[in-house]
Amino acid sequence: MEVILKYFPDLSEKQIQQFSQLQALYTEWNEKVNVVSRKDIENLYVRHVLHSLSIAKLFPFKDGNKILDVGTGGGFPGIPLAILYPNCQFHLVDSIAKKIKVVNGVAEALGLENVKGEQIRAEKIKSKYDIVVSRAVTRIVELHRWIHNKIDQDRQLNTFDNGLICLKGGDLKEEFSTFKHSYQFHDIKDLFEEDFFDTKKVVYVPIY
Repeated sequence: MEVILKYFPDLSEKQIQQFSQLQALYTEWNEKVNVVSRKDIENLYVRHVLHSLSIAKLFPFKDGNKILDVGTGGGFPGIPLAILYPNCQFHLVDSIAKKIKVVNGVAEALGLENVKGEQIRAEKIKSKYDIVVSRAVTRIVELHRWIHNKIDQDRQLNTFDNGLICLKGGDLKEEFSTFKHSYQFHDIKDLFEEDFFDTKKVVYVPIY
């Protein structure tokens, strides 16, 4: 938990309490549904929570945003972002029912009324959102195809254009070589000093 306060020192008491509960909640849920590897559960705050929050360091959301988390798994990056932004609405989706059971269980335990978890494939969603987030779900060409028509073009709340913000790692040259849309890479190692982030990136794709 200290690592979260290190980079986000202005959290409210309620947010500190909610972040503090994550270790116990995910440890308990992980015994029923394996959503986090055993090695990662011991490093939950760096490898999952702080990793998710790197989006907020680069692209802070204004109140009223509607955010879709595609392929959320156990709730990353959606749950940590929902704690950080209680006045934004988060729709966390995954095609696997047991993972959404974890998402809704964690959200309920934390009292996160701004989170809705749903078992649905991204391409089946009908709603519009300001931002789509994801973490290591699929290749960028496929992900863009799933979500480009889910972005609301009629309202602009943030200082950056509405679009896709995804967390990726490793060498991305080959993956993006066939991607025909504009994008930005941001190195997470420039935000956080932990070694885990040496090869991790936030990728931003504005969608017009």
